[in-house]
Amino acid sequence: MLSIVRKTTAKCLPNVSRHLVSKGVAQVHRPLLLHRGYQTDTTSSEKDTIVKLLYNIGSRKEVEQYLRHFSSVESQKFAVIKVGGAVLTDELETLASALTFLHRVGLYPIVLHGAGPQLNRLLEEANVEPQYDEGIRITDAKTLEIARKVFAAENLKLVDALERHGTKARPIPGGVFVADYLDKEKYGLVGQIKSVNKDAIESSIRAGALPILTSLAETPDGQILNVNADVAAAELATVLEPLKIVFLNEKNGLYHGVTGKKIDVINLDEEYEDLLKESWVRYGTKLKIKQCKELLDGLPRSSSVAIISAGHLHKELFTDSGAGTLIRRGHKLFKYDGLDQVDPDKLRRIMEAEDAEIQTGETSVASYIRSLQQKKNVTIYTDEPGQVLAIVSRGDADEGKPAVLEKILATKTAVLNNVPDNLWNIIRKDFDCLTWRVNKTEDGHLDRSWHFERADGSLRNPKDGSTTFFYGVLDADKASQTLSQAAKMPSGKRSYSTFMSRRGFATATRQKNVGLIGARGYTGRELINIINAHPNLNLTHVSSRELEGKPLEGYTKASLNYVNLKPEELKAQGEVDAWVLALPNGVCAPFVNQVENDVKAGQSSDKVLVDLSADYRFDNTWAYGLPEFNRDQLKGATRIANPGCYATGAQMSLRPLLPYLDKASAPTVFGVSGYSGAGTKPSPKNDPKVLHDNLLPYSLVNHIHEREVSYQLGTSVNFIPHVAAWFQGISLTVNVPLSQTMTSHNIKEIFEEFYQGEKLVKVIDGETFVRDNSGKHFVRVGGFAVHPDGKRAVITATIDNLLKGAATQAVQNLNLALGFEEYAGIPLE
Repeated sequence: MLSIVRKTTAKCLPNVSRHLVSKGVAQVHRPLLLHRGYQTDTTSSEKDTIVKLLYNIGSRKEVEQYLRHFSSVESQKFAVIKVGGAVLTDELETLASALTFLHRVGLYPIVLHGAGPQLNRLLEEANVEPQYDEGIRITDAKTLEIARKVFAAENLKLVDALERHGTKARPIPGGVFVADYLDKEKYGLVGQIKSVNKDAIESSIRAGALPILTSLAETPDGQILNVNADVAAAELATVLEPLKIVFLNEKNGLYHGVTGKKIDVINLDEEYEDLLKESWVRYGTKLKIKQCKELLDGLPRSSSVAIISAGHLHKELFTDSGAGTLIRRGHKLFKYDGLDQVDPDKLRRIMEAEDAEIQTGETSVASYIRSLQQKKNVTIYTDEPGQVLAIVSRGDADEGKPAVLEKILATKTAVLNNVPDNLWNIIRKDFDCLTWRVNKTEDGHLDRSWHFERADGSLRNPKDGSTTFFYGVLDADKASQTLSQAAKMPSGKRSYSTFMSRRGFATATRQKNVGLIGARGYTGRELINIINAHPNLNLTHVSSRELEGKPLEGYTKASLNYVNLKPEELKAQGEVDAWVLALPNGVCAPFVNQVENDVKAGQSSDKVLVDLSADYRFDNTWAYGLPEFNRDQLKGATRIANPGCYATGAQMSLRPLLPYLDKASAPTVFGVSGYSGAGTKPSPKNDPKVLHDNLLPYSLVNHIHEREVSYQLGTSVNFIPHVAAWFQGISLTVNVPLSQTMTSHNIKEIFEEFYQGEKLVKVIDGETFVRDNSGKHFVRVGGFAVHPDGKRAVITATIDNLLKGAATQAVQNLNLALGFEEYAGIPLE
């Protein structure tokens, strides 16, 4: 059933949703139904499926909070999306897919498009030279005549594209904007909008259709006037007061003029004045920032502007990290060095609204403030409207004790606007060392995952379920004593657990036991080496029929002998937390079935199973273990199908380009592996004599990895494997037909953004070489060559088939499943 849903959804939503389908599907979860009383053709089950796909670009919590946020207003107040004329030319299908996706979850963006490039082209053909004054197009009768034809044609083109995708859309080329002449003598037939007629927009939404507008306006007596599309979008937003105003551009945001990096967020209240003083903020960038400031100053603080490309629209809207440039008013943050500097009523308001201890009557605001007055040094942080509050107390510096975050509170609106993150950045700058405690019952807008992400480690008190978090505590023994006191537990007692953080430090680290079945092969050996250096994993069983009874060499944590475990013997190994199945294809099922039967019979607790074969890569009840794409599904998972080595490298090379694939032509992957990929069983494919001065093609059609990659990406992929005379490592050359014209710079930029922050993916300039990647735990992706016609890209990649292609990836998956930091035990250099 689930595989049918995948195919159907990918067909309905060719680009954006195909990209999301490819990310894998977690358990079905029925979301909040978003539609606010208007008609729609989308069934509830289809909405569930599409929302489920969103869980793969962001956490479930992120997606659901944004869906609730967007559905909290009337449909016409969700978003105004301004589409540039170039987007209609170069990214029409991507745009239609993105809008279709929003429509399928019950959202109704109001789309307003320009047509500048198209108009200039037709004016040139008509021998009419475009004229501008102060950036405004001077519009005479001939120019307006051509403009009306262009706007009508582009309007229908977008409507037709949406309806080809099964999305109802209504063309509204005029009748929305009422205008007077801006300056008839100077600009001619150019309008200044005076009012907006919402009737046509609301009628379209009531009919379940997306309204598609142009920026043409009319005088009260019927004269058509030309209006800049950005200006029209701003006027529309001023009247509707939407949550989001989106400006689509090809660059996917604004870029810093010195570093060249994309600007993720601009908080106008905090940054505007200083930003305008920057030497690189000029011309179009300066104008856009000023326009956004003028627009947002008149809108509710919950409104924001996003500058984004069509292909990244869904990520911008539904994740905290976003994808383009987010511009918002933000909140001015204030820091006070004493209680006497703060308005007590402001403290009372936020504590009464957000503090669980106050709401349950455990304490009162007055009592809490009195307790703060007794502390020597207190720093208080809050914002202008009183939506966040943090209180930090500092002990004697001479005693070397960390500061204590007494409270951090935030309203739902503050969280949606990332105000707590801005506040946290300030606290981190002010305090090098900090501890804070979160109660078990505390269920505020900052959940425990928020705290875990910002901590170096944590202590859990099993008596009351509270968790004490910390960062900057560098001495393990000192941390144990200090944090035990902070957690109100007897120092020296091991009545707590700890959390390994991405910063690689923890106190009294937890240990988990791993059993390896199929330990004879090359991958088994690499897995043993990684676990031997892992701070949290212990190897307790190594099973191999051929090596039974022989000592395990190279493992220094314990003295182990190889055993030959049968499926029925697994339940007797009660100390094992996870089994890694490094067995040939078609052999794992008896072990998996035995574990599940033992659990059902109550004879064993459940175990994490990581299968390195292909047996469960097409089974949707198993998590697909490619963490860079499926990280959230793997956290706490108990059944994980480790991807194939070729399949990992191929997906790494193709995944960022999914929204840009030519749907009429499948990508082709030419792969060459060292002979370790053929296993230890003798064959021509791992015989150095056969391979000497040779390149051996094999399984040229319908290879298991071809099927795996096509299944996971949701699109057909051709794969041609070869084996070469080297031992370890894979080279991939990937030919990618594109749906739109792109440059090598465009492609590289997409890959850099897609893999930003991924520690085991390195995007490089130039081609990749096997010898540079053999023995390394990461993938290298490069090449980025583009055909002169701009419609075909070639990507190259290298990956070690035994490490990131197998053992390293298995350890990533074990870490995520068992609750450790993802890269624990994995060398990152």
